[in-house]
Amino acid sequence: MINYIIRRLLIMPITLVGMTILIFLMLWILGPSARSALYIRDIPKNEAVMQGIITKYGLNDPIYMQYWHWLVGRPDPDNEGEVVGGILRGEFGFSRSFSRPVVELLQARFPATLELTLYAFLPIILVGVWLGVQAAVRHNQWIDQLARVFSIVGYSFPVFVLGILLMMIFYAQLRWFPVERISDSVKMVILSPDYRQYTSLITVDAILNGRLDIWWDAIRHLVLPIITLSYTSWAAFLRITRSSMLETLRQEYVTTARAKGATEKDVINKHARPNALIPVATYSGITVAYLLGGVVITETIFNYPGMGSAAANAAGSFDVVTVLAFTMVTGLILILSNLVVDILYAMLDPRIRLS
Repeated sequence: MINYIIRRLLIMPITLVGMTILIFLMLWILGPSARSALYIRDIPKNEAVMQGIITKYGLNDPIYMQYWHWLVGRPDPDNEGEVVGGILRGEFGFSRSFSRPVVELLQARFPATLELTLYAFLPIILVGVWLGVQAAVRHNQWIDQLARVFSIVGYSFPVFVLGILLMMIFYAQLRWFPVERISDSVKMVILSPDYRQYTSLITVDAILNGRLDIWWDAIRHLVLPIITLSYTSWAAFLRITRSSMLETLRQEYVTTARAKGATEKDVINKHARPNALIPVATYSGITVAYLLGGVVITETIFNYPGMGSAAANAAGSFDVVTVLAFTMVTGLILILSNLVVDILYAMLDPRIRLS
């Protein structure tokens, strides 16, 4: 098992380098003027000044030199050789659409997306897998038929339509669940000097500060985005789990277990379900990367200040430096998710690590 994990870890740097090369090539295609946002806050309109900045930061250097400087930074001749830029130093440039360094934008938006992911992921996995197992075990019965209709509706229902529908009913009509991340009154408390922000996760900080009213306010704001994300994901998990379970239940070892007198509960829980979870593990990794990368439509509909809504705003303003920084973070999350999925594969099916 350890050798298997080491092999996977050795592949990771190659994948990371490949990802950075692809992203830099996209940046390089834009031209030196657009790339100047990696080092300066405001891009000058004066051609002579712009040319001076291009020369100063080597934005017309050979591509391999620019790639290296983009990774590790380059000395600033005006500041006694102080190194500027370099994504490995956490400097992704300046966001034109948000008028601040991109790294600050990431630090401000990522906790909101992480909090949404933490609360959405478990309901998505547990309910989706449970529905899939129930549909497979009761194949062609009314539960299976109902689950298939649920799945088809979930696939065909656009996320933005579901989000707007939920917002109309539960926010505009019933006033049960508000949009955004927190209420204005709670925001004032959080920004006050007496309130300590330990993690920037509002629900966690509320508990650490002993403020259950703030925790409840944050939970109410999370309900509608979680339902929107969960419904469409349940449909996918239901179909994947159902198909995998049906195939597993037809295997000879399952028939053998039944012939040896194992109870149906043991056959499903000990023999069939663990082997049926391999494709579910694959999709779980993709779902985590999808959620942590920022769910653009859901965050935009509910005005939720996460990475997805920020990326959408940046894309609308043609703020390429910011968009590519979000792409970099999303790609990193996806690579780490794949590593976790590979390890889960080996835990679920020993044949994979032995091969």
